[in-house]
Amino acid sequence: MKRFLLLCLLAAMPANAQSGTRVLVYTRTTVTQRTSYIHDNIASSVAALRQIGAAHGLAVDATDDPAVFTRANLKRYEAIVFSNTNNEAFTSDGQRQAFRYFVEHGGGLVGLHSATTTERQWPFFVSVMGGAFVRHPKLQKFTVRVVDAKHPATRGMPASFEWEDECYFHESLAPGLHPLLVTDPNALDDPDSGKYPGSLVNKMIPLAWTVTTGGRRVFCTALGHQKEHYSDPFFVKHIAGGLLWAVGKSK
Repeated sequence: MKRFLLLCLLAAMPANAQSGTRVLVYTRTTVTQRTSYIHDNIASSVAALRQIGAAHGLAVDATDDPAVFTRANLKRYEAIVFSNTNNEAFTSDGQRQAFRYFVEHGGGLVGLHSATTTERQWPFFVSVMGGAFVRHPKLQKFTVRVVDAKHPATRGMPASFEWEDECYFHESLAPGLHPLLVTDPNALDDPDSGKYPGSLVNKMIPLAWTVTTGGRRVFCTALGHQKEHYSDPFFVKHIAGGLLWAVGKSK
């Protein structure tokens, strides 16, 4: 019933609400035997994305209901943001195929923080997102280095800066992954950092990146664990640049 009502609501939106550039923010987190962790930053991330939308002329819809993943509904959106999702994002193969069709036909994709912990058993999602989360050391401060200062998500950032966050290690990195932000694994307080050479690009850990293989527009940042990050103008600007690039409003 909940999904039926949601779809009816989406279909019944007035024409002026459906016009312009729309973005779908998806926040589903599922509890499994392996993990029951739910980020407390989800509401803050949605609020930040709504503020970005208001500032840049983007209509933002937010939901954790997988029933929105139909080909007909996704036609309304220029980009999908997986904001701190975790584990299984979909409940049917039909939803997965609708998502795949969206990505393969020009839809933009943004992943925030734990998006790479999502759908790790589905190779297509892993390849599109750029990799699959493996682990992170304890929350700590580390130095972030900008390796592409021309991208909208990093434009104006200092060449390096200190940041407190979870530093994610990933596996199955996409061959077309283009790092924007990186950090040195040898500088982390983490005795196990050397066990994951497959997580590195040019001996560094990617923290934010793009994937443009096959004409895709995928932006992902592994930063953003703490809910306070989403009220930090520095980080919000980072997200805004990636989102505007994903919807084709910034180059």
